[in-house]
Amino acid sequence: MPEVIINGPAGRIEARYHHEPATTAPVAIVLHPHPQFGGTMNNPIVYQLYYAFVNRGFSVLRFNFRGVGRSQGLFDNGPGELSDAASALDWAQTYNAEARFCWIAGVSFGAWISMQLLMRRPEIAGFISVAPPANLYDFSFLAPCPSSGLMINGESDRVVPSPSVSELVAKLKTQKGIIIDHEVVPSANHFFEDKQTDLMAVIDAYLDRRLAEQTKA
Repeated sequence: MPEVIINGPAGRIEARYHHEPATTAPVAIVLHPHPQFGGTMNNPIVYQLYYAFVNRGFSVLRFNFRGVGRSQGLFDNGPGELSDAASALDWAQTYNAEARFCWIAGVSFGAWISMQLLMRRPEIAGFISVAPPANLYDFSFLAPCPSSGLMINGESDRVVPSPSVSELVAKLKTQKGIIIDHEVVPSANHFFEDKQTDLMAVIDAYLDRRLAEQTKA
């Protein structure tokens, strides 16, 4: 899990990268929670998502948004962080030019940024959004959502109440040809404290199913 430095739009971006030697190995990037509330690429859920992809043969990148850790720049409330994510994906694709496909995952604020990147990058074939902040940010840009994916939240989340995620998913399910799966982890809060095993069980099962489908395609 080597440390890498990426040249980003606001200066260097601090990242961790796993390279899969297979030439056509898929690529995944993982985006962390809100920088102003302690979010970093070492967030426990980000870390577990990273290894969920590593264990399935992906080349995987996780990184610190601008102003976090050793990444340069200042928090930009969305636009700058989206630029950081785009630069990170560019970097990963440079080293994996023959990748079969690409996935993106994000946690909370990172889920919001990841869905914006999804709209701009048609090569992204799947996504995982953990605790997408549907009540805090505008997701109307997902019109239509271009790829199928999973949205998962905690039943007892007081930061992002479960009904707000359900409402978002209900809207997205109307888009033609796209399947947005929605799972709720019982009794879990926004941080999935004491429920991360349950969270990852759902994510692992979803990834296995989707990747089996993509392999057949």
